[in-house]
Amino acid sequence: MARGLNTAKKLAKDRKKFRWNDRYFKKRALKLKEKSDPLGGSAQARGIVLEKVGIEAKQPNSAIRKCVKVQLIKNGRQITAFAVGDGAINYIDEHDEVMVEGIGGRMGRSYGDLPGVRFKVIKVNNISLKELVMKRKEKPVR
Repeated sequence: MARGLNTAKKLAKDRKKFRWNDRYFKKRALKLKEKSDPLGGSAQARGIVLEKVGIEAKQPNSAIRKCVKVQLIKNGRQITAFAVGDGAINYIDEHDEVMVEGIGGRMGRSYGDLPGVRFKVIKVNNISLKELVMKRKEKPVR
């Protein structure tokens, strides 16, 4: 490390250069999260249901998790979203408008035993999916 009278310039230059070795700085500076994230950096997004799918849980669990394929309105990307709740999939039909958000867990990766599923459905036709599952509200007929 330099220690002379005119060291500050070299130290500052090196600090600037070596910051690029930090993966969090690189991701932030190049805005890679916004580019790779289907939601475009926002917390939630609306989309149209294309189809209902059952996804097998990873080992050691054995179940078919009920999910939906959704096409986002803002950018046309297709994602798979998990329908949270017992019998929640029955309240979601094809061509419904749903609101999705991140499912939680590790930094944009899939959650728990769901391979490739990073999002969950929170609203169906502007009514909370949780309210529908708990039978507090009814789904409007459009």
